[in-house]
Amino acid sequence: MAQQRRVQLSTQRPTSTVCVLGTELSLDVCGSAPKGAASFQAQGTPGLRLWVVHEAQSVKLPSSVCRWPLAPGPELLLAMDGPSKDVGDHKVRISYFREGGAVPVGRALLYLTCVEVSLDADVDRSGAVSRTPLDKAAWTWGPEGHGAVLLVNCDRDEAGAERPDSQDSAVRSYNDLQDMSRLVLRTRGPHAIFAGHRLLLHLDFGDADKVGVFYGGDGAAPAEFRHVLGGPKLAYTVRPSRRGHESVFYVEGLAFPDLGFSGLVSFSASLLEVPHKDSPGTPIFTDTVVFRVAPWIMTPNTQPPLEVFVCSVDDNEAFVAAVGALAEKARCPLTVCPPPENRQDRWIQDEVEFGYVQAPHKTFPVVFDSPRDRGLKDFPVRSILGPDFGYVARQAPEGASSLDSFGNLEVSPPVTVRGKEYPLGRILIGSSFPRISWARLGSVLSLGSVPLGPPTKGFPGSIWGRFRVWGRSRVWALPNLPPQGFRLLLASPSACYQLLKEKQEEGFGEAAMFQGLEKVPKPTINEILANEGLRKFNNYAQ
Repeated sequence: MAQQRRVQLSTQRPTSTVCVLGTELSLDVCGSAPKGAASFQAQGTPGLRLWVVHEAQSVKLPSSVCRWPLAPGPELLLAMDGPSKDVGDHKVRISYFREGGAVPVGRALLYLTCVEVSLDADVDRSGAVSRTPLDKAAWTWGPEGHGAVLLVNCDRDEAGAERPDSQDSAVRSYNDLQDMSRLVLRTRGPHAIFAGHRLLLHLDFGDADKVGVFYGGDGAAPAEFRHVLGGPKLAYTVRPSRRGHESVFYVEGLAFPDLGFSGLVSFSASLLEVPHKDSPGTPIFTDTVVFRVAPWIMTPNTQPPLEVFVCSVDDNEAFVAAVGALAEKARCPLTVCPPPENRQDRWIQDEVEFGYVQAPHKTFPVVFDSPRDRGLKDFPVRSILGPDFGYVARQAPEGASSLDSFGNLEVSPPVTVRGKEYPLGRILIGSSFPRISWARLGSVLSLGSVPLGPPTKGFPGSIWGRFRVWGRSRVWALPNLPPQGFRLLLASPSACYQLLKEKQEEGFGEAAMFQGLEKVPKPTINEILANEGLRKFNNYAQ
């Protein structure tokens, strides 16, 4: 349904107003009627469409009925076919008549200027901004859905920068702009109309810390782009140029969807009528576009490797060499984090988890930094964050525990569970009993808890469901196994006890465990099996 605005008329003097293309004006024919008038007649210049709503029936003008009774309160609606060439180049004349009278007892004259104002984004997810009949103010999932997508600009395109691009309010390169989504404000009509009107691009206060908007004018270099919306800036006055009718803005996301943020952000363009320079203006038209910030999407270990990371510490030279040999065999690049960078912290899987963000116009990987913050805490920012490689971190609400480490975080391959599809898999989080740790890590991981629904243009599919594994989630997915196409491999205390029992029966009961490890006890198989306290603990874990 078209936006509609009521316009007052006058029989004392001509009035004028602006009609935005695609909207309707409701002319107040009754409010301006002279005393004693019983009917009216409406006439408009070519390019206008008029119709009367009378007794629940809509009649397009001109019609076989020349005059319309003022009672019981008819409605006269007006729309325009295209933008005006000059200010006031269209008009409507309303003539009022007494009962049975042939001569008008009064006339109201309304001059009209039609302008086009349209705020557009990549609503159909084609990778380009175009005009569309789709509802820009709504966002729906699925291959038949629509709605613009926004990326958190969390990579670092400039080598000299110290922080992700989302943490500054400047555009430093064209690569930085390519990570952003375009928002196009189109205007057509007489430029002189903006002497009495203001065009405002604005967003809600609650969205201001989630996005940043940049504008550079016509053909601006990156250094000329200005930060115009976001943070304390809630509105920006747009001054359409005489040459073109498009103002292109670049929008970056600053925050991932999480428990307190649905991911939806709206921008509006409003045309304000400004009777004098000190007036704040009265909105006469608003167009709104809704974006969704793309969530961080975690990848399962069954995906083909693109790069392998390993830590080199004082006592694992053979391990690093073995990993290097496997990486070479798989033709996969190997990155070794040396001791000065890892500070003898070898547990790189506990520190980081890899995923990605995706929009129709751009996809790039993002490393997720855990809240454990031990020796490797600076490695993700210093050595992984870079051009088209993003970074995101979360802090534990009450300080990190071992369960907040990302060795306690996995995601399954795509899976169907009881008829429900999870095209991006399901996240596994280890926890203890009671579920305190689940709640803690769940809040840390909340940037991945947004349901995406069915597969969507711009997203590969729905995001994860989540479920718990008691204790540390030491699980691994083995590919190409029925019935789901993979199997999860989990550590089993009871299977271990069964194996130890078999070795005891084979005569190896005095064999010592953990040979080659320093500073750890080396109990025999017999001692382990005789330890009832240890057995009870493992039964509980099982």
